[in-house]
Amino acid sequence: MEVKIGVQNAARELVVETDESTDAIEKLVTDAISGAACSPLSDTKGRRTVVPAEKIAYVEIGRSVVGQVGFRS
Repeated sequence: MEVKIGVQNAARELVVETDESTDAIEKLVTDAISGAACSPLSDTKGRRTVVPAEKIAYVEIGRSVVGQVGFRS
């Protein structure tokens, strides 16, 4: 699952590839925003990303897209 997090006053968004379900990610973000805490998220390589909830501008949750090589018709 690919998660894109827009952070206030940052030019680039954070992109995290995780094995969590869409519902689990949505609950994590909702809980963090309502409690004004941090939102920790682990990626597929075991790294953790922590974003302060008050700095989250948006969160986009979706399936990761595998790149395609060559021409398609």
